[in-house]
Amino acid sequence: MLPEVTEELIARQTPEAQAIIRLLLAQIQQLTARVTELEARLGQTPQNSSLPPSTQHPHAKPAPAKPKSKKARGGQPGHTKHERPLLPTEQCDEVEQLKPTECRRCGTRLTGCDPAPLRHQVWDLPEIKPHVTEYQRHRLTCRCCGETTCARLPPGVPASQAGPRLVALVALLMGCFRQSKSRVALFLEQVLGQPCSTGWVIKLQQQATTALRPAYDELVEQLPREPVLGIDETPTKEATRKSWLWTFVARRFSVFRVRPSRAGTVLDELLGESFPGVVTCDRARMYWSLPRLQWCWAHLKRDIQALIDSEQPQARRLGHDLLGPTRAMFRHWARYRDGTLTRRGWRRVMQPIRRQIEALLLRGVYRGQGSLAGMCRELHDHRDWLWTFIDEEGVEPTNNASERALRHAVIWRKLSFGTQSAAGSRFVETALSVIETCRQQNRNVSEYLAAAVAAHFASQPAPSLLPRA
Repeated sequence: MLPEVTEELIARQTPEAQAIIRLLLAQIQQLTARVTELEARLGQTPQNSSLPPSTQHPHAKPAPAKPKSKKARGGQPGHTKHERPLLPTEQCDEVEQLKPTECRRCGTRLTGCDPAPLRHQVWDLPEIKPHVTEYQRHRLTCRCCGETTCARLPPGVPASQAGPRLVALVALLMGCFRQSKSRVALFLEQVLGQPCSTGWVIKLQQQATTALRPAYDELVEQLPREPVLGIDETPTKEATRKSWLWTFVARRFSVFRVRPSRAGTVLDELLGESFPGVVTCDRARMYWSLPRLQWCWAHLKRDIQALIDSEQPQARRLGHDLLGPTRAMFRHWARYRDGTLTRRGWRRVMQPIRRQIEALLLRGVYRGQGSLAGMCRELHDHRDWLWTFIDEEGVEPTNNASERALRHAVIWRKLSFGTQSAAGSRFVETALSVIETCRQQNRNVSEYLAAAVAAHFASQPAPSLLPRA
């Protein structure tokens, strides 16, 4: 067996050997810490870390906690049948009367009409072809002075060859349905019969950005006046430069922003240096400059699960002790949201849970070691940011709203690998903001895009996206 390397053993060596031994011991300590960190990463899953669920193979997911149902797939016997209601006859584009000519039994000729015939409706698409309007601008010469005057285009008619609905469709296909420029051009050519190239798609994208930007800027100006915001960010790429896609989610609208930094300067840029509202977020350091925070309990619950999955007995014990009151907190929150628990009752039942969790964090500070003690110290020192949702009405305990808003953007990023220019980033942040805001307000995003582009062509302001009173 190798002898234990102690200070006494090192002191017996020559000065040169002591220096070499101490250097090797320091390197071994660094490598050991690195191996421990990598082993911890190997055990990370979407259930105990911030990894997205898409990173885990379906076969690697843990078995569900509840037993598998014995019911067969699909609708169950006796369930209410769901059918598409028939349109009124007068709303149908075409009605065909089908009458039998002879009796199916004896062959006798049949006449008359059935006062209540069986109605069968078939939905189909008409032949799709572009609607082309030609404007012939006459140039006439004045008899008096000889000056030639050309007729102007009517108000709202674009100088380009694309009308407002076509521009809106291109923006919808790229921003909402996440299609590439080449796929959009292919769809326009083969489905709509509209001659198109990739370069023309880029021009239409820029027109859509210009049309939607005033409504987007109006939402940005409203952000500092919101009482509660959920904020999240995800890495993306602009050309060869790493960037970040930020999302700011208010109660009735959302704002996306592509910036080259993840620093708190982005928060100062959009919210100002003294934002008075509450920000729901994860525990990233750039948010700490804001005065009023609500740390996300969904993130914290995953961190607690990581403690349970740890190889350290002390961390596992603390994780199990924290998970119980955390689950109780979410149960009470669900009762408060569905109205079975009043706000006064909600605050009353949360007081012992709050004291229990803070006591457990304090135990981790004094009895924990290494990263466990550091995590508990951070949470205990800023424990007020864990409970803002108890005192402030309208604040959620999780940042799920901004994560849901960011999910569509994350899928877009995986398909497109980011943007290739600043103009592309402006389109992405504008289109994503419009799409998510329309979803929050139950607006038809296609109709809004068409109306905004038509207003731009007519030199009028775009329809507002601010919540209606």
